[in-house]
Amino acid sequence: MNFLKPFIETFLTQIGVNSATKVFSNTLAIYVEAVIAFVALLVVFKIFQWLILRNLFRIAKKTKTDIDDTLIEIVKSLRPPFYSFLAFYFAVKILKLSSFTQGVIETILIVWIVYQVVVALQILINFILTKRFAGDEDPTTRSAISALGTIGKMALWAIGILMILSNLGINITSLVAGLGIGGIAIAFALQNILSDLFSSFAIYFDKPFRVGDFIIVGDKMGTVEKIGIKTTRLKALQGEELIISNQELTSARVQNFKHMEERRVSFSFGVAYETSNEKLERIPDMVRDIFNEHKDIARLDRAHLKEFGDFSLNFDVVYYVLSSEYAVYMDTQQAINLKLKEQFEKENIIFAYPTQTIYMAKS
Repeated sequence: MNFLKPFIETFLTQIGVNSATKVFSNTLAIYVEAVIAFVALLVVFKIFQWLILRNLFRIAKKTKTDIDDTLIEIVKSLRPPFYSFLAFYFAVKILKLSSFTQGVIETILIVWIVYQVVVALQILINFILTKRFAGDEDPTTRSAISALGTIGKMALWAIGILMILSNLGINITSLVAGLGIGGIAIAFALQNILSDLFSSFAIYFDKPFRVGDFIIVGDKMGTVEKIGIKTTRLKALQGEELIISNQELTSARVQNFKHMEERRVSFSFGVAYETSNEKLERIPDMVRDIFNEHKDIARLDRAHLKEFGDFSLNFDVVYYVLSSEYAVYMDTQQAINLKLKEQFEKENIIFAYPTQTIYMAKS
């Protein structure tokens, strides 16, 4: 900005100020030049941001994608204090400053730039996660997205701090090596906790079950009440709370009854050996007639005389309850049992029970 020097000197002379007067190794003319440069750069940066935002808004109205909205948010994150300091940084380049003062200003600029980069990347991460799981109203998924976003932001800040230290001339090689060794030691110490943590993310995103689902894990069963970072809590049928580690859940076989549209049921009953063949042949038809009365909630698959038991002739029945609700299944089974007993009483068919017949021969 040497072309401004004559004008600046003339202006200072007219107001009765000696332009050659020095303050902290700089003349008053140079200070005025720095102020003019600061104001000019501030205006340029503001206009530049305004032009970019205007063009992005115009593009956003024409496109269906959300990426331009994210870019707008990133540009908006460049607040006036940032580009004001940026204008100040370039303006003071005109001045002669001590090495300490220059170092302080450059350090502040580096920290601020790294901060803005991290903020921009955070906005981008939030966009990616939100886009990936858009429309998923599951509270556990939202919690996972929040936790994953927090971990990502912590990693970004760690990298940003290392970049700041590196730009300040600090050798971070030994620091990174020390952090690596320390990280390995911490990972070994927290192996089980980290395993549960990553298992929780597997549950969140793979969704083998959700809150409200009825599941069976081994010999434990219950309704999922909460999926946490380390454990999942179930409400057992007896009313107590079951707490199972996420690692166990991801490594075990889980039965989920939530998406079961119909329930397959198999049950058996036995009649006495004294039952006539005619009645034995009619029993499957009796069973079919019972299911015809309940065809709105159950569908018969088969009914057969299965085997000759130790003390009974055993029938095997398989049917489907047209509901996943356990209470509906129990109500249906109860109605079938009562109706079956009623029909057998009318036909004088006796349900078998453990008996022994002893034959004694006369000598």
